[in-house]
Amino acid sequence: MFRLRIFIFFIFLVLCSSCSKEQIEKSTIKEKSLDLQVIEAYKGGIEALEGGDVLYAAKKFNEAEMLFPQGKWASKSALMAAYSYYTQDYYGDAIAELERFIKVYPLHKNLDYAYYLLAICYYEQIVDEKKDLQSIIKAKKNFQFIIKNYPNTQYALDSEFKIDLINDILAAKEMYIGRYYFDKKKWIPAINRFRTVVDDYDTTIYAEEALHRLVEVYYTIGLIDESEKYAKLLGYNYQSSKWYENSYSLFNKNYKVRKKKRSKTYKKKSSKIIKKFKSLID
Repeated sequence: MFRLRIFIFFIFLVLCSSCSKEQIEKSTIKEKSLDLQVIEAYKGGIEALEGGDVLYAAKKFNEAEMLFPQGKWASKSALMAAYSYYTQDYYGDAIAELERFIKVYPLHKNLDYAYYLLAICYYEQIVDEKKDLQSIIKAKKNFQFIIKNYPNTQYALDSEFKIDLINDILAAKEMYIGRYYFDKKKWIPAINRFRTVVDDYDTTIYAEEALHRLVEVYYTIGLIDESEKYAKLLGYNYQSSKWYENSYSLFNKNYKVRKKKRSKTYKKKSSKIIKKFKSLID
């Protein structure tokens, strides 16, 4: 019995020694392979992203960042987490990740891309001009930031194009409200909305209609001189359009204009042309 107890105690000592040694070895291996763990987590995120499991992909990218926040993979992992959410339209999560990336890595070489993806997240949430304007406003603000701070990048070029589309949406909203006020015979609010389109969105597809509506409103309330000024501006820039024809028909014989032959193909006028003749209505 005494020998058995000694044997059991000996086995216990051996096991304890073995466990202790194993723990030390595991700890050492863990410390030495931290970079490897980061890479494995990052690769796991890539595989999940390619497999369509974006939530797990984002989780693995976040894990890679947290394992070694000071490492070279951290910032890349943070950006990939945001992209993972974006690919499946988890815009709220993507925006949160991008805003955190911009705050944590303010000097990162891919900061321009982060701002661009942030703008795109807002842009793709735009439904139409009658919905909440927060996405429109924030998208435009971020695109403008890119153009100003990263003018020589490919993101700036696309940002300019996206702003043109956003301006069309904003102009459409103003026209929608302006038409509503016109139908309700609320002349001053209607004029203000149409003037906003002419003044702020003069390169959009709604500029010529806005001019016609101003001709129409002023003619309706009896301000013929004001109506004629807008008709001249409309005629100079869009003489071949249907809106000019509609404005011309309002005056009949009281307002004569000379028609010029112009192409029937619609061409968007530059803001410089319209601004040049805005002095007619000041």
